[in-house]
Amino acid sequence: MVADPHDEIRGTVHGSAPVPLSVLDLVTVGAGYTASDALRTTVDLARLAERRGYHRYWVAEHHSMPGVASSSPAVILAHLAAHTERIRLGSGGVMLPNHAPLVIAEQFGTLEAMAPGRVDLGLGRAPGTDGATAAALRRADRLDEGADEFPQQLGELIRFLDDDFPDGHPYRRIHAVPGPVQGTSPGGVQSPHRPPIWLLGSSGFSARLAGTLGLPFAFAHHFSAQNTIPALQLYRESFRPSAVLDKPYALIGVAALATDEEREARRQVMAAALNMIRLRTGRPGLVPTPEEAEAYPFSAMERDFIASWNANVIHGTADEVRAGLDDLQKRTGADELMITANAHSGEVRVRSYELIADAYGLPGAPGK
Repeated sequence: MVADPHDEIRGTVHGSAPVPLSVLDLVTVGAGYTASDALRTTVDLARLAERRGYHRYWVAEHHSMPGVASSSPAVILAHLAAHTERIRLGSGGVMLPNHAPLVIAEQFGTLEAMAPGRVDLGLGRAPGTDGATAAALRRADRLDEGADEFPQQLGELIRFLDDDFPDGHPYRRIHAVPGPVQGTSPGGVQSPHRPPIWLLGSSGFSARLAGTLGLPFAFAHHFSAQNTIPALQLYRESFRPSAVLDKPYALIGVAALATDEEREARRQVMAAALNMIRLRTGRPGLVPTPEEAEAYPFSAMERDFIASWNANVIHGTADEVRAGLDDLQKRTGADELMITANAHSGEVRVRSYELIADAYGLPGAPGK
């Protein structure tokens, strides 16, 4: 159990934002850039998010995708912990079926020891990749495990994090270290507690499970918009108070991009949509430039996909993006908005979060 779970989960609203605003970073790599460039942008963006009052900063686990350099969230989060001081850091998420629960407990126990009181453990049940890559990630005796085993894996992970396997359990004498050791060091520093667990989802399965367990829930609106309201309703209806939460708390991931000019926003989201088409058709690559997207001969089917995809990407000037975010929050009742900005260059992504912060009057702008 976390020491003060409500404060760690619920954020403080700054400026005129109706709910806390957070960042989901896919560490995207654009054509002409390298993974090193993308990771440097991630550090810059995390520092900006902290300075401007964003509540939390999550990175997501993906594999075998050249345009996404976030295959190892724990490693990235350790790096970000060394470059930030206050912002909450977490996974959005770790794909639990890809890993032994003990390994995740050790990784995030270590992160909690590095950055006490500001680490979130968001968990998903999808592989975050294709089937062949998922098989390569898992031990030979776990190839048949999938999403159906997620509740059992989650229960095991929680036991490791809390260090409370019952007597007689085969793992009773195994401890995830660092773990939830009580007490203080000689210098008066409290020992780390375990990070709060979030369940992530894009359908009703994780929504119901999160509600039943009384855990906070993060829904992937940015790629499953048609399921957002039904999943949030299911989560709230299924919710049972727990030691973590006394009432439901749901954030939604939102694709949003703000630029200084509306036309530039359209160019950037078109390039991101082309990248998604290639990914969905088994041709993953680096995020193309807007110029490449403008010259690309889209088929009628591809144009239909883009129209559907971009309908759920809030983009335009800062004021237009703010209006779209506010409308989405009102329609869904989300307790927090976690913004993901997909664009070809890191500079465009960083600028987008700065513009959104300005639109909401978040702290930390020059002269404030």
